[in-house]
Amino acid sequence: MTVTATSVDQSDQLQPRRASGARGRLLRLVPAAASALCGVLLYVSFPPRTLWWLALPAFAGFGWVLRGRSWKAALGLGYLFGLGFLLPLLVWTSVEVGPLPWLALVAVEAVFIALVGVGVAAVSRLPAWPVWAAAVWTAGEAARARVPFQGFPWGKVAFGQADGVFLPLAALGGTPVLGFAVVLCGFGLYEAGRLIAELRRDRVVRRAAAAAALLAVAVPVAGAVAARALVSDSAQHGTATVALIQGNVPRAGLEFNAQRRAVLDYHARETHKLAADVRAGRAPKPDYVLWPENSSDIDPFAYPDAAAVIEQAAKDIGVPISVGSVVERDGKLLNEQILWDPVKGPTQTYDKRQIQPFGEYLPLRSLVGAINKSWTEMARQDFSRGAKPGVFGIDGVKVGLATCYEAAFDWAVRDTVTHGAEMISVPSNNATFDRSEMTYQQLAMSRIRAVEHSRTVTVPVTSGVSAVIMPDGRITQRTGMFVPAYLVQKVPLRTSTTPATELGVLPEIALVLVAAGGIGWAIGFGLRARRAGDA
Repeated sequence: MTVTATSVDQSDQLQPRRASGARGRLLRLVPAAASALCGVLLYVSFPPRTLWWLALPAFAGFGWVLRGRSWKAALGLGYLFGLGFLLPLLVWTSVEVGPLPWLALVAVEAVFIALVGVGVAAVSRLPAWPVWAAAVWTAGEAARARVPFQGFPWGKVAFGQADGVFLPLAALGGTPVLGFAVVLCGFGLYEAGRLIAELRRDRVVRRAAAAAALLAVAVPVAGAVAARALVSDSAQHGTATVALIQGNVPRAGLEFNAQRRAVLDYHARETHKLAADVRAGRAPKPDYVLWPENSSDIDPFAYPDAAAVIEQAAKDIGVPISVGSVVERDGKLLNEQILWDPVKGPTQTYDKRQIQPFGEYLPLRSLVGAINKSWTEMARQDFSRGAKPGVFGIDGVKVGLATCYEAAFDWAVRDTVTHGAEMISVPSNNATFDRSEMTYQQLAMSRIRAVEHSRTVTVPVTSGVSAVIMPDGRITQRTGMFVPAYLVQKVPLRTSTTPATELGVLPEIALVLVAAGGIGWAIGFGLRARRAGDA
């Protein structure tokens, strides 16, 4: 009986241990789940939602899961954060080509965020670690914007802040400074909460640490408030009345290119409608008209019927039209904007410089063809890159051009302003991506660019959303999606430059150096601690 009783007692004692083991395994999953959920939270902060402030708790939570972790744990946690963020953000890339390219893109881009996670974990042991950690994030974005295949900056934290209080910082140091401030504030919120919660620590040390953490929150907010002085929508070189034409497309998807003549006719028809409304006094006469990218996929230099359609529209409205076309010249395929004068015909051109990999050209063509031959058939010939910044001189007004995908790249917008642009146009074609969030994400980029360079930005799009954006980032007019429409508005022309325009890439370089310094310090600190432990 004694042995039996002892056996029962031991069995009973094992139950809590088993429960504790299961609970321990579940607890170990908490950081992984939290990291992925924080990534999702960051995605939710992006347009078309106006929940920009969710980026702060997203990075506060990311700081919590990473602080003090080993590099292996941080790598995995960072990757999960990247998946939670990028999987929903970039789902639009699967609209026409299926899930495989989308998943491949996310898998590669999330690697950058995983490496950022390692860097954040490393510097989290340093004094004032939110500063170092935010710089590490900025360095990761800088890398993503450049490699592979000349980079993919989609998903920069700055692009989710078009409606936020931090927006004026874009005029101070561009997207790197804006994004840095948001991430710093998020990490700072976590650190402030952590230190204030540790009430048992030495009061002097606690207060000093808490003050440093609060400064990580207060300084970005104060900086944003101070930077509002850089934001203005006043005219400096008069005004221009500009018209945007959204002709719509026969149907969404890649197949619409098979109906290129219909797309051209739709944009001409909407321009004729505008001309009739001008004559009837229902609309003001524009100084020039902006058509979107791919508004004429028929090369007007090669096909007289396409040239005739454009010429008739220009003569009817009586002012120059900037036409987006696909042109073959000297054996090269070009995504080109053509300025078509009602009297002189085509007078100026701009060839898109930052062309889209796997959209306008196929890297690794043989490998892609081996995976799916239909993808190579859709892009039989790669587009070539332009070589010069896009600035059209139209009756004394300089209009900068950044075609569609180029709006995501800091340099491609900035150099239109450094070459004299008094306003910027971002002609785009989003019909391929149907009604996905891609359109709204790209529109938010244009709002950031407006503030960054203190310029009016117009966004003429084939199928929507077309918009007029003031230099302070406000949208004053916009169309719906997949409807024919035109917008006419008098906009301010500006000639002054912001600190962001003047400094260019320098703020980003400075933050990358800060990140490198922090990581170097963390490595040195770790080596010294290890030697001390060995001793």
